[in-house]
Amino acid sequence: MTNEARRAQIVQAAIDTIAELGYAKASFARITQRAGLSSPRMISYHFADKDDLLRHIALTVFTAGADAIAERMSAETTVAGKLRAYIEANLRFLRDHPRQIVALTEIGPYLRTDAGEGYTAETAQEPSVQGLEALLVAGQRNGEFRDFDARSMAVLIRGAIDAAAQRLGGTTNFDFDSYTRELVTTAGLTTRCP
Repeated sequence: MTNEARRAQIVQAAIDTIAELGYAKASFARITQRAGLSSPRMISYHFADKDDLLRHIALTVFTAGADAIAERMSAETTVAGKLRAYIEANLRFLRDHPRQIVALTEIGPYLRTDAGEGYTAETAQEPSVQGLEALLVAGQRNGEFRDFDARSMAVLIRGAIDAAAQRLGGTTNFDFDSYTRELVTTAGLTTRCP
């Protein structure tokens, strides 16, 4: 097995362990067992420490999500279509990858930058908010969208998407498909020209 494949195997085992047991109980020993490795030293060989492993989990999940969203958006020719695709693809990714999202939610408070600084919800959301803001401004410039504060609207839409992620693994039965339809409709009604 190549180093890259082994790292991917360890990341997946960590995701599954954290999603099942929670961050506090996801020891290297448990991740090792789930990955079918002979020793926790295998994890230490591929990752500098637990923080490094957590960053790789986040990167893996965010990259997979970004790829799915970009693919869906690229199929659209209008800004309104791209906005709809952005919302649908985000929520579909959440729905279809619950273990990854639960693991990401679990590790969120423990994620650290390379400099050792913690992430906040705002710093984690900022790249998505900026991209969404640019999309909304493009829709305003070409006349598809009405005049509104694009940054505020981007924060609003991103917040609604992130709120759905918090429903994963909850005790209530959350209907992602209905939520997606309602959020797409709400975003369409609030952004379009009168």
